[in-house]
Amino acid sequence: MTATHYLRPPWAARVIGGRMARLFKPQVVSVLSVPGRTSGAWRSTPVAVLAHDGQEYLMAAYGDTEWSRNLRAAGNGRLTRKGAVEEFTAEEVPVEELPGLVEEYLRQFGGMPNVTRTFQALPDPADHPAFRITVTDRRAR
Repeated sequence: MTATHYLRPPWAARVIGGRMARLFKPQVVSVLSVPGRTSGAWRSTPVAVLAHDGQEYLMAAYGDTEWSRNLRAAGNGRLTRKGAVEEFTAEEVPVEELPGLVEEYLRQFGGMPNVTRTFQALPDPADHPAFRITVTDRRAR
């Protein structure tokens, strides 16, 4: 599954939002690091990890983002959260499972700035790649 739409986040969300969210909502916002699909250099971005039905997911709220394309290509990455670095493997979620995940994502994170507006601008769940993650290693920072 490859989403074809992308909504560029507003300047404030790109430049300030992720940094501020990590300060004010560290229990929600983690730092995702994924190797670039061409260079192999690690790229990092703030994300919210969705916990649902005993599993964890990463959802690309802004559509087919660079991090989602890199994660799709690599199949693994790192999350820095709660004082630890976690290595994980990722499996892309099939399109038919996305509507329920989008609903849960909005329930958990819809109150964060721009989240609801983003899903209104890209209403098709298929436009939001999601990945089921499985932590394979956890190290204290």
